[in-house]
Amino acid sequence: QVQVVESGGGLVQSGGSLTLSCAASGNVFTIYAMGWYRQAPGKQRELVATIEIGLNRGTRNYADSVKGRFTISRDNAKNTVWLQMNSLTPDDTAVYYCDVATLEIMNTKRDYWGQGTQVTVSS
Repeated sequence: QVQVVESGGGLVQSGGSLTLSCAASGNVFTIYAMGWYRQAPGKQRELVATIEIGLNRGTRNYADSVKGRFTISRDNAKNTVWLQMNSLTPDDTAVYYCDVATLEIMNTKRDYWGQGTQVTVSS
């Protein structure tokens, strides 16, 4: 089992910045990636950014809509990732969820989700 705790989020004006953090605990040795997804009202949950975890280059993956504005980073020792969000627009308004991806017994992949944190960007 992995526990996921998110922090950050809030209300910001258009053009502003926010940082989200996500910390994992428990069976952290099974984690191979962490990332952020978001869900706006009436829309499906969508990928925002992911990053590999562990002794690797930490390959990052971003949604086209956030490239150049958002940056995901990691601290392997703390099992924590951050999402730095700059140049925010009202279209970024959503509930942001942290996802912790694990590879468990019998090579079973599993996702653990945070409770979600609201990001609201006012125009």
